[in-house]
Amino acid sequence: MKKYTLLCLLALLSLPLYAPPNCEVYKTDDACYASCQEAMMAIRYRQGSWQSQQHFNRSIELCPDFAYSYMEKAVPFLKRGKFVQWKKMIDKAVELEPAEYLGYRGWCRLQFLRDYEGAIQDIERLKALVDYDIGFCQTGDYHLDIALALCYKELGQLDKAKSLFEEYLQAEDAYTGLYDFYHLGVIEYERGQYPTAIAHLTRQIRENDYLSETYYFLALAHKALGDREAYVSNLKKARAYYEAGKFRTDTYTETIDKIYLQDIVEELEAAGGDGF
Repeated sequence: MKKYTLLCLLALLSLPLYAPPNCEVYKTDDACYASCQEAMMAIRYRQGSWQSQQHFNRSIELCPDFAYSYMEKAVPFLKRGKFVQWKKMIDKAVELEPAEYLGYRGWCRLQFLRDYEGAIQDIERLKALVDYDIGFCQTGDYHLDIALALCYKELGQLDKAKSLFEEYLQAEDAYTGLYDFYHLGVIEYERGQYPTAIAHLTRQIRENDYLSETYYFLALAHKALGDREAYVSNLKKARAYYEAGKFRTDTYTETIDKIYLQDIVEELEAAGGDGF
């Protein structure tokens, strides 16, 4: 199994979401060629700026079927929490080029809207539409098959989520994401399979020992098994990691299975093992 380590910078406002299209492929269509050129002008400006959006507007006027401009014009609305405006534009991009943008819309439904049913529909539709690897989400954190599993997890369908995780991770050409075994460990903890949860969380530490959250759930699994020493020890490590800045964070949304310092402190106080 290969380890997936690509970290995307797509959250930066100054960058376009997708690689710009090659305008030369539109040379035989004057209107769409000009539309593409307008889109190239748009991405020279800060994302979401008046200048950028005006160029995208002009691009769409010139060629109403130019999906890239709908998608890029939509992004600033998503980041600003204007989901109605975003949805209208991204739906048009998906209508025009479903294979290109279904995965993106599905991930955004999961990440921003917590619309798990809608995300499942988009990702499943994409899987049925193409005969190649559906790829990763826009943040680069998860393969879309893992995103699909997370949707089922958040809907409380833990057995289905576990099955999808294992199906993906056991595939010959699978890449291990930065947080895959963390979430799988949490799923097993929530299923009451504490030894298995510990095994997956320990694997997560081997793969990516950067998360306070991993130690927090490792502590809870040991607590459930009655191992007080390991319970308190892992809680203390979770607190130390959190205070050192080693925890999940996102510019725009709360990550799935997010834990806060207060959660750790309260658990330590309940354990009577603060020790600091």
